[in-house]
Amino acid sequence: MIFRSPYADVLIPEESVPGFVLRHAAARGDKAALIDGTSGASISYAQLAKSVRSVAASLAGRGFRRGDVFAIFSPNVPEYAIALYAVASLGGASTTINPLYTADEVAHQLKDAGASYLLTVPALIDKAKAAAEKAHIREIFVLGETDAATPFASLLHNDDAPPQVSINAREDIFALPYSSGTTGLPKGVMLTHYNVVANLCQQEVVNPIQETDTLICILPLFHIYGMAVILNTGLHSGATIVTMQRFDLERVLKVMQDYGVTYAHLVPPIILALTKQKIVDDYDLSKLHTIFSGAAPLGQTITQACVERLGCQIRQGYGMTETSPVIHMSPHDAEQIKHGAVGQCIPNTECKIVDMETGAALGPNQEGEICMRGPQMMKGYLNKPEATAATIDAEGWLHTGDIGYADEDGHFFIVDRAKELIKYKGFQVAPAELEAILLSHPSIADAAVIPVADEEAGEIPKAFIVIKAGAAADDAEIKAYVAGRVAPYKKIRLIERIEQIPKSASGKILRRVLVERERKRRAEN
Repeated sequence: MIFRSPYADVLIPEESVPGFVLRHAAARGDKAALIDGTSGASISYAQLAKSVRSVAASLAGRGFRRGDVFAIFSPNVPEYAIALYAVASLGGASTTINPLYTADEVAHQLKDAGASYLLTVPALIDKAKAAAEKAHIREIFVLGETDAATPFASLLHNDDAPPQVSINAREDIFALPYSSGTTGLPKGVMLTHYNVVANLCQQEVVNPIQETDTLICILPLFHIYGMAVILNTGLHSGATIVTMQRFDLERVLKVMQDYGVTYAHLVPPIILALTKQKIVDDYDLSKLHTIFSGAAPLGQTITQACVERLGCQIRQGYGMTETSPVIHMSPHDAEQIKHGAVGQCIPNTECKIVDMETGAALGPNQEGEICMRGPQMMKGYLNKPEATAATIDAEGWLHTGDIGYADEDGHFFIVDRAKELIKYKGFQVAPAELEAILLSHPSIADAAVIPVADEEAGEIPKAFIVIKAGAAADDAEIKAYVAGRVAPYKKIRLIERIEQIPKSASGKILRRVLVERERKRRAEN
């Protein structure tokens, strides 16, 4: 069975991302487009449009050409957008790099992507220089002052007209973020201008952001969620975006209060903090009307608790880097939202659920791997045709590697990643399901569940938990709490208390870190 969107297909223009996103920027004049949440410095829409043209002209003068790759190695700052769109307007691609990477990791991505220029910040200049030397980068630009690189500000003082480049929207790459896909090491994901513009048009129908909205951008811009769902969508809509370089709950709350944030794109761990931390009561979040959750499943219990506490709407979405990124979104109509679901297919998108063993298409309420087709689907992995073929089959279906099901109304529910399922005596146990139950326990602040090898069962579920300050609960009570809410084979068998659950910059639990730690410990004993 193929599941389709309840919305009519939308017309997708074949134009460049900067042309589409900044179409009305000059006309919006002095309205703030981007505000630095740390310094308060702002860039108006008119300034943004002018700066993009100036930087494009400057880069062209330095030899940057269509097809070249520009690397951005920086935390969230307003200038990120200027660089991204300037490069794209010249027909170049931006490869975005996690600022937490080591110099060797940066060098690997630079070389793999074939980058020729690198933009960074003073705090990262040592790593940037070391990586650039290994990757033969032509020039390093820096947002700020340092003797080791060319000031990015120098690119802004150019009144020459940039070259007029004809963009082939279906072929030219806009962004080259890196993703592990369903398995393996990170690979360059080739997202064309058409892919990204298509997803913007698709989102616009289901997730309308208004010109009067103020967004907060805590999620990293190197990640597709921050880049496409917040930055591209927010600027295309004419909203104001407040950027933050790192997550600090108290600072986030102050920014949301002081700037009157109306729409917050978040991840489950942050929503959990907004639900459970007392400090939230010290700030006025009354202008917040919507929280959009993505990057990881958000359970029904936490969703309802946060809605009751903050009095705002919570919507979910689902996607991946390879799909630019959105595939599903909760309906805009609050009465149609199903808490715990990631929503229905967005326009121009087909999905199916397939049996993991046979590949057969399944019907409603049957769990299997989610597959999709649509104009937002990547061109492929850079220089990796075999990995591309392993992800996109001969019929054009992209296999997400995620396990889920759709109900009778076409609302999708994510159960877990296929590669992270626990096999207990042949039965499949989803870590995310157990984590959601653990998080509903009043004494637990955070949790992660992994498989642990067991001679009799094959694998058993082990929970790593973070206990709330001042709370008390023994392991037996917690196990009983979970056991009372799941089938017998899903029971938690082991519990370990830790201070913090390891997570990626986008908020996903790094279960592999816990798995590797557990294996190493067992090997030593």
